[in-house]
Amino acid sequence: MGLLGDDLTFAQALTAQERESVMALGSRRRYPADAHLLTEGDRSSHVVIVLRGWVTVSVATDRGATRLILGLRGPGELLGEMAALDRHPRSATVRALGPTEAQVIPGDSFRRFLALHPRVSGLVIRQLTSRLRSADQERSALASLTVLQRLAARLTELSGAETAGPYTPTGAGAPTGLRPAGPVVQLAQDELAATIGATREAVAKALRLLRTQNIVRTGNRLVEILDPELLALLADGHHE
Repeated sequence: MGLLGDDLTFAQALTAQERESVMALGSRRRYPADAHLLTEGDRSSHVVIVLRGWVTVSVATDRGATRLILGLRGPGELLGEMAALDRHPRSATVRALGPTEAQVIPGDSFRRFLALHPRVSGLVIRQLTSRLRSADQERSALASLTVLQRLAARLTELSGAETAGPYTPTGAGAPTGLRPAGPVVQLAQDELAATIGATREAVAKALRLLRTQNIVRTGNRLVEILDPELLALLADGHHE
């Protein structure tokens, strides 16, 4: 599983009755762009279920101000469950990419609900193990793939998401006078770099190469995929 994965989200995997019961445990909250839904090191224990918008999950690195993006989560995703279950400090920061709505559920209420609903508890365990496997795959990619391969794989993954999130053409940030003809990824170069554990300079160099081959077209916080098939081949390690 990559950043988005192929499984159902937590909310999608619930029955209608379970979903209604879970949502009743908390309250809806709106967050502006760049707001923190959860903060690394914080001692809070509530969980959030994203209802609208997209968020990044990131951790601080040894380079200080630099952050490594571990995941991208959208509507239906459950976040913060580790701190709710073990009551340890938050292991990552969750930041809104744009205006976001989420259901905020107190940790105590969530734990009591899981104790009474073993099927839902099983879904949470499955999500934790799935994300652990994903983290292992990301570490393997960092060790064995080039920046170009990792970037091509990430762009392929994000542009293939069938969602109305930040990766579908909305017109915002599109190159002036151009109508996107292919899938669009709306992330800045430094954010793309953080999703693959590379420097902004290395990503900029890889994007230049992709542009010269007419595989992508870039704009302000935007990468348009012109040749998805060739991009996928590059992700798999095939070079022209």
